[in-house]
Amino acid sequence: MLKDSIQGSIYARNKRIILCFVLLLCTFNCIKFAQAKHLLVFGDSLSAAYGMELHQGWVQLMENELGEDYSVSNASISGETTVGGLARLPETLNELQPDIVLLELGANDGLRGYPVGRIKANLSSMIQLIQDSGAIAILAGISVPPSYGPRYVEQFQSIFRQLAEEHRIPFIDFYDQRLVSTPGFIQEDGLHPSLAGQPIIRDLVLEFFESRALLE
Repeated sequence: MLKDSIQGSIYARNKRIILCFVLLLCTFNCIKFAQAKHLLVFGDSLSAAYGMELHQGWVQLMENELGEDYSVSNASISGETTVGGLARLPETLNELQPDIVLLELGANDGLRGYPVGRIKANLSSMIQLIQDSGAIAILAGISVPPSYGPRYVEQFQSIFRQLAEEHRIPFIDFYDQRLVSTPGFIQEDGLHPSLAGQPIIRDLVLEFFESRALLE
């Protein structure tokens, strides 16, 4: 009977130890998850893995490199304009509550020849929404084909640097020569990065983040 009592006591003690260990592990994981930085990519087909599987796109490739200390959400939609982005951004920010937002929009506006003043105003409003949410806003600079004429191309490209200066936010140029000048890095449509070009954008973004210490 004494033996049974001792065994019962040992069993109860071991059960408590296991329970404490499980609770401690859960607490550690919860704290680690809470401390993980949440990056939101809010863009168009350039970030939506256009013409390939989603896991082959640069956003997913970047998430694979970042590891478990960072979570990445991709709210990019092919064909999205700054008007559409501005309409859905508030709900997206409220739902996902990111720490960093990479804003990559404007290409579809430019391809449709929209006035640069309107494009700039919409992007400016989105940057303000991001900042008001408490997140860090990063603006991606893009371009349109030379066939749109030197005047429009120059005006369009200047939008992004102007906005970055006005809002005092980081600027990353997606119009990188490694991407646009290397055969095979752009799809046959002449607009979208190819499968081979996705790692180039991933590395471009990661190098930028590391240089600005945004992922520390």
